[in-house]
Amino acid sequence: MMLSEHTYKQFDAELESVRANVLKMGGLVEEQITNAVEALVKGDLELADRVDANDHNVNALEVAIDEECTNIIARRQPTASDLRMVMMVVKTITDLERIGDEAAKIARMAKLIHKAERISLPRFSEVKYMADLVLDMLRKALDGFARLDATKAVDIARADQQVDEEFRLNLRHLITFMMEDPRTISVFIDILFVTKAIERMGDHAKNMSEYVVYMVKGKDVRHTSLEEIEKEVL
Repeated sequence: MMLSEHTYKQFDAELESVRANVLKMGGLVEEQITNAVEALVKGDLELADRVDANDHNVNALEVAIDEECTNIIARRQPTASDLRMVMMVVKTITDLERIGDEAAKIARMAKLIHKAERISLPRFSEVKYMADLVLDMLRKALDGFARLDATKAVDIARADQQVDEEFRLNLRHLITFMMEDPRTISVFIDILFVTKAIERMGDHAKNMSEYVVYMVKGKDVRHTSLEEIEKEVL
C-alpha cells in the first residue's frame, strides 16, 4: 500500500514539474512577442537580434518538456485524465514553440524593415494593436492551462475572430497604400508578413485553449464554431 501511495505522489510531482515547465516556456514566449514587437515599433535592431538568438531557448524547452512527457508515458503508463494531461502538455508546447517561431520571424522582419534605406516608415499602431490582442489571448490560454479552466476558450475564440478581422482590415489598408504609392510596396509587403505572423500566433493560442477543454471536458472542440465551444464549456 505504502509503495503505491509513494508512486502516486511521485507521479503527481512529475506532472506538476511538467506543468510548471510549460508555464515557464509560456512566459518566455510572451517575452519574445513583446520584445519582437517593440523592436519593430522602435527600430531597435539590438533587441531584434536578442529575440532571434533567444528562439533557441524556447526550442530547447520544448525538447526538454517533450522528453519529460515521453518518460512519464513510458514509466507510468498513465490512463484516463492523467493521459489526457500529458497529451495536452505535448500539444501545448508544440503551439508555444510555433508562436516563438513567429516572434523570431517578426524580429527578423524588423531588421529588414529598419535596415533598408526607406523614404518613410509607417506608424506601426495597427500592428501593435493586433499584437496586444494576441498577447492577451496567450495570457488567457496559459491561465486556463494553469487552472484547468475550460471557460477561457470562449473568450479566446471571440478574440481570435477579432484578430482575424483586424488582419483583413490591415490587408485592405496596405493594398490601398501600395496602389496609391508603388514606392511603398516593398515595406508594406514586409509589414503584411508581420501581421500574418501575429494572426497565426492567435490561431496557436486558440489551439492551446481548446486542448484545455479536451482535458477538462473530454470533448474535442477543434475546428468547431464559437457557438459549439460555448455550448460545451459554459
